[in-house]
Amino acid sequence: MRQGLIQIYTGDGKGKTTAAVGLACRAVAHGLKVCYIYFHKNPERWKYGEHDTLRKLGIDIFGFAREHPHFYKKASLKKIREECLKGLEFVKKIYQEEKYDILILDEINISLRDGFLKEEEIMEILERKPENLELILTGRGASKRIIEKADLVSEIKNIKHPYESGIETRKGIEY
Repeated sequence: MRQGLIQIYTGDGKGKTTAAVGLACRAVAHGLKVCYIYFHKNPERWKYGEHDTLRKLGIDIFGFAREHPHFYKKASLKKIREECLKGLEFVKKIYQEEKYDILILDEINISLRDGFLKEEEIMEILERKPENLELILTGRGASKRIIEKADLVSEIKNIKHPYESGIETRKGIEY
């Protein structure tokens, strides 16, 4: 593989994770090894269909900080931060193993936006990225500094969403 780049999918629109999952599917079809790490998602509660598909494709999936105060009002902010830091330590371990071509950090920008991770902590991950590893960060709220460090940034803008007219999330579409 050529030099790995840093990609960011951010913005207030629907499709950031979907874009990263699509990239993962494409990569696997070309024989690349993918690792998908998610933050602030609880698959036992929400049953994300993409996780099942990614596993079937042989993609390794790991999760950290499965709670977020938006969905879990009694969540411990200290515990969420600790879990996010565990996630960063896990990323550093993955860097040392050098067994993946692509690493997706799904919703890590939320960790930064909501104060569970500091910008310097994520910058360290970006700086230490192995040369051949493609690194993808998703989630609303990517900071200006993180954006400047990236090679590719897509801002997904919400124009209209069915939730705004009272349509609840739909299995197979939003999750």
